[in-house]
Amino acid sequence: QLQLADSGGGLVQPGGSLRLSCTASGFTLSYMTIGWFRQAPGKEREGVSCITSSGSTTTYVDSVKGRFTISRDNAKNTVYLQMNSLKPEDEAVYYCAAHPDFSSWCVMNDGPYRYWGLGTQVTVSS
Repeated sequence: QLQLADSGGGLVQPGGSLRLSCTASGFTLSYMTIGWFRQAPGKEREGVSCITSSGSTTTYVDSVKGRFTISRDNAKNTVYLQMNSLKPEDEAVYYCAAHPDFSSWCVMNDGPYRYWGLGTQVTVSS
């Protein structure tokens, strides 16, 4: 069974940092485009960042540019989302998602993504 596991969420003060991880069981992420999405209560799910299977291209939503960094370690079958300078408006459940793709670009709408993690809660509060 193909599963994604997202982890690393928690409670952090404004201005703090967290690193989310996305790992896979049952398949390799090395040929997958990976996206991170988030959903806050009462809001629609939004794309936060994505990375191509090669890692050569990354994309970010404007609200996290300069604060979040997506990266991948295919040897560890893991994709990371480093989140710095966290703000209360970053609070949400974060999901990683994957779809097999070798394109040189990635998209942050959830349509193409086939596999999803269960989500990890990020709470930003003093």
